[in-house]
Amino acid sequence: MDSQDRILGHFLESIETKQKAAGDLTAVIQMAGETMVNCLLNDGKILSCGNGGSAGDAQHFSAELLNRFEKERPGLPAIAITTDSSTLTAIANDYDYNEIFSKQVSALGQSSDVLLAISTSGNSPNIVEAIRAAHDREMKIVALTGRDGGAMADLLSAEDIEIRVPSDRTARIQEVHLVVIHCLCDYIDTKLFGGDNA
Repeated sequence: MDSQDRILGHFLESIETKQKAAGDLTAVIQMAGETMVNCLLNDGKILSCGNGGSAGDAQHFSAELLNRFEKERPGLPAIAITTDSSTLTAIANDYDYNEIFSKQVSALGQSSDVLLAISTSGNSPNIVEAIRAAHDREMKIVALTGRDGGAMADLLSAEDIEIRVPSDRTARIQEVHLVVIHCLCDYIDTKLFGGDNA
């Protein structure tokens, strides 16, 4: 396979994965969006976390809510708990790396809040601990996963929502996670502020 065929293969596989996800995930994305809208209408906030590319996705989501997505509107309360290097390194150094998110959830989370927990494998130990901490705070979880959902899927309660990308490949899962994030942002904006245009 030459280089151009390999590049084309990435596009085709991405398209195929997104088409399958569109068929499988539309209803569950709507449910997650409704959970987030209800959170925001009840003076809650959305905390988000992930590792690596998923940390970038968590920050992307909170930036779209705090600033704007596609329309002018007031900022919405969202915090990516992946971004404070002093907090992250203090917790990892003084306690354990697996607690870098859970300690923040325990300190910041309220029962009216939602945790957006992102892991392509569903097995990230620090995300698993964040979910446990969120449940202790009586928060709802929206989990973005892939593969078989991993350990995260087993932790979720009936009130939580898992958006599991139908793929085993990390890059494809991450690409769909980004589309899901944009769908959630659009859902929130449309439900809270109406209209279709910027």
